[in-house]
Amino acid sequence: MAFSKRFPKDIPGSRFPEWVDVTLTDAQEAKIEAQAREEHITLMKECLADAYQVLKDKELKDYQTNVVQMAVALFDKRASHVVWHKEEYARELFEKDQ
Repeated sequence: MAFSKRFPKDIPGSRFPEWVDVTLTDAQEAKIEAQAREEHITLMKECLADAYQVLKDKELKDYQTNVVQMAVALFDKRASHVVWHKEEYARELFEKDQ
């Protein structure tokens, strides 16, 4: 099922916007998902390094589970969702057509 997002388009002389649907093609959706995946992998690596550094700075035991748990907590706070990337791309397509 293709990703679709609705955006309001202002109509001169009307108080009510016209709603325009923007649907991504399968290729566009796959491209966005691949980009988000790459970003998330890079982000997780950074989170692991940051978690290890925090444990080291605070002189905590650097057991692997502690590092991974902290990295996951950091990742949850930092990571973008794939849907957000798709919505942003759909918005770019919508604004380009305006």
